[in-house]
Amino acid sequence: MPAATYVSVVLRSHLRGVAPLPKEERTLLSQAIGQLGAIGRNLNQIARVANQGGKVVGPNRDDLRALLRVCEGLRNHVRQLVDANLRSWESRHG
Repeated sequence: MPAATYVSVVLRSHLRGVAPLPKEERTLLSQAIGQLGAIGRNLNQIARVANQGGKVVGPNRDDLRALLRVCEGLRNHVRQLVDANLRSWESRHG
């Protein structure tokens, strides 16, 4: 991170009382949101096969539903974190 950017982040954080996420971290979190969404879609497809009576080798239906709920919850939490951080940086009255 360039020195000027670092200084502006530190000053803004101190003056407005917000904890900023650097661009690289926001990018990685956004990528994580996408990956969690992909995992959730795959789990949903497996659960759909299981619900239609298809043979699924591995976790049972309840395990898949629980895992799907965890992935959706984690995805939503990370999305809210990224959105809240972006809003705090875009607002004029932190």
